[in-house]
Amino acid sequence: MKKDNKNVSDNDNDEKLDINKSVFQSAREFREQRNAELEQQQIEMQKQIEMRKRQKQEEYDRKIREERIELMRLKQGVIEESETIHEEQPEEIKLSLWKKITNFFYHNKWWLFLAVFFVALAGYLTYTLLMRPNPDMIVLVLCDNEAVGNSAQFETYLESFVEDFNGNGEIHVSTYYIPYSDNSYNNYQTGNETKLTTEMQSAEAVIVVGGSNINPVLDPENTLVDLSEIYPDNVQVRNYGFFLKNTDFAERIGIDPEDVTGDLYIGIRKPRNLLYSDEKDMQETYDRDFLVLQKIIEDLSK
Repeated sequence: MKKDNKNVSDNDNDEKLDINKSVFQSAREFREQRNAELEQQQIEMQKQIEMRKRQKQEEYDRKIREERIELMRLKQGVIEESETIHEEQPEEIKLSLWKKITNFFYHNKWWLFLAVFFVALAGYLTYTLLMRPNPDMIVLVLCDNEAVGNSAQFETYLESFVEDFNGNGEIHVSTYYIPYSDNSYNNYQTGNETKLTTEMQSAEAVIVVGGSNINPVLDPENTLVDLSEIYPDNVQVRNYGFFLKNTDFAERIGIDPEDVTGDLYIGIRKPRNLLYSDEKDMQETYDRDFLVLQKIIEDLSK
């Protein structure tokens, strides 16, 4: 009886194994089938992608060929207009009035700066010609030295050496003080750049009182006469200038001797063609004013 029960138990176990095996096999076959289907779907999708790419490329190549043919026909005069080739017009950008103004100034700032400079130069020149008196001689005081530039006695001292050159019955000398400094912004703000340019392009003034600040702009070695060739034995003369330190210059014009710095000198410009005058006009002024410079040097060399 026990033996029969054992056989029944073995049979049950074999059936359970067959069932489990069938379940696992079915699951594996399902997965394999599903993977195969997914792989096939991916292959089909890749084929569709490649086909779309090929169609787009073929369409692009066809369009290029047509445009080339159309362009050749246009160049050969076969047709006057093309329906396939269209000139692309840039989209018009609409700007406000303020934007247009700022844009104009931004793109033309350098031309505007030059225009303003020359207008100011012309305006100053016109003003000086119309408003200033007609002196017998003009001396340019280009040093950054207020004591010298604002001295009331300086013109009186110069007038003691001057004759009635303009024949109006009076003797009058004008000193034009242009305090040119190392500060370019300050020179621009005060208009000294314009004043200096105007006077240096005019033949009305050839005697110059200068200092170290003006030398880089004035270039005295090329602009002024070499006085050392005329006064080789004068200890106050060095190259282009008669230097005023250690002379009676301060006493003559009524200022403190300490205001006469070691770089302060007086010289005379060489005659040459200028923007507003030719060399002949400047030579006439030079011949007249050089005699005055000689008297000043003789007076201060005693």
